[in-house]
Amino acid sequence: MAIVNVSDQTFNNEVEGQGVVLVDFWAPWCGPCKMIAPILEELDGEVGDSVKIAKVNVDENPESASRFGVMSIPTLILFKDGQPVDKVVGLNPKDTLKNLIAKHQ
Repeated sequence: MAIVNVSDQTFNNEVEGQGVVLVDFWAPWCGPCKMIAPILEELDGEVGDSVKIAKVNVDENPESASRFGVMSIPTLILFKDGQPVDKVVGLNPKDTLKNLIAKHQ
């Protein structure tokens, strides 16, 4: 499944449905955000259709970031069936993200 870009307007439809969704709150000027992008691409290839990965640009979509208390980026929040169930802040290795997902599948 391809990584989807989500806006404040599409957040509910893309994230708050059924299944597991990993949301990356990021900004284009953020160095660690740029470093985590290829990790998320790899992860997307490995998890296939079992997990959706979504990206929210906090500069363009402040409402979603504020709603979930995002204070630092990158912040990755894992949603299960529309509810936030886990969160990691900062640049994390792929194994950490895989374990986070596995814990909630």
